[in-house]
Amino acid sequence: MYMMTIILLIGGFVLYRREMSQKVSSRKSYVYGFEGTAAVDVAEEEEDKRSLFQRLIQPKLKVFKRQFRRNIPSEKQEKLELKLLRAGNPMGLSPFEYRLVQLILYVSFPLLFSILAIIGNASFGRVLFMILLGLGLAAYLPVVYLRMKTATRYTEAVKELPDFIDLLAVSMEAGLGFDSALSKVVSKQEGVLSNEFRRCLEELKLGKTRKEALSGIRERLEVDDIKLLIGSIIQAEQLGVGMVQTLRVQSEEIRERRKQRAEEQAMKAPIKMLFPLVLFIFPCIFIVLLGPAIIQIVEMFANQ
Repeated sequence: MYMMTIILLIGGFVLYRREMSQKVSSRKSYVYGFEGTAAVDVAEEEEDKRSLFQRLIQPKLKVFKRQFRRNIPSEKQEKLELKLLRAGNPMGLSPFEYRLVQLILYVSFPLLFSILAIIGNASFGRVLFMILLGLGLAAYLPVVYLRMKTATRYTEAVKELPDFIDLLAVSMEAGLGFDSALSKVVSKQEGVLSNEFRRCLEELKLGKTRKEALSGIRERLEVDDIKLLIGSIIQAEQLGVGMVQTLRVQSEEIRERRKQRAEEQAMKAPIKMLFPLVLFIFPCIFIVLLGPAIIQIVEMFANQ
């Protein structure tokens, strides 16, 4: 019965749409004549070829996007865009799309968790707890995801930095200018640094100064080694110091700092291993060594 009702409603809606479209096309043909009718038919054919998402959902998203830009201050939008850029712009999300994902999670997670609790015949307090848990996860997961992507990206950039500087210095020693050498290295190498310096070159073509473009890299990659490198390049350009020599010095210093960080981590390793040893390994050793003796002592007292 319900299926028949739904089928009849859908069929009636389709017939109504077809009748209305025919009326509209006939009115437009009456107003514009034959040429207008042909243009209307072409437009209707193009509209029919579009998917349901393009015809119904996409216009609504555009309206929401305009409202988002109108209601959210530009400073907050810029901060959110900077966070996405630091994370590598995951899945190509814009600030509006990221907020939309957060909104979907805020609605879907509590709803899903509450449905699971109701199916499990949970009490009202348990259902309320599951709703709050869903809200907490919806608020926490996107932030943690961005932080993890940002940390991974920073780690990759630090690993790539010495080799990238060496290639840039070799290209400049071969007679290329800084921009040409940078373009050459970026075209031959892939990675986080290549993507950032490629963006820097594009900003230079759009009219930004070299200092502004390089400062953008420093904002998107908040790593001490990269900040020092960008600062040295800007200072060398302003003071007229040899760029190749500056790059060589920076490469050696970065490798030395990497070596010092590795030694520091190696010295911290015994302290970090102390707690797992005390909590997990030592109890097992005590059980293996003292277990048989304890069993014998218990049996001896039991026989007495």
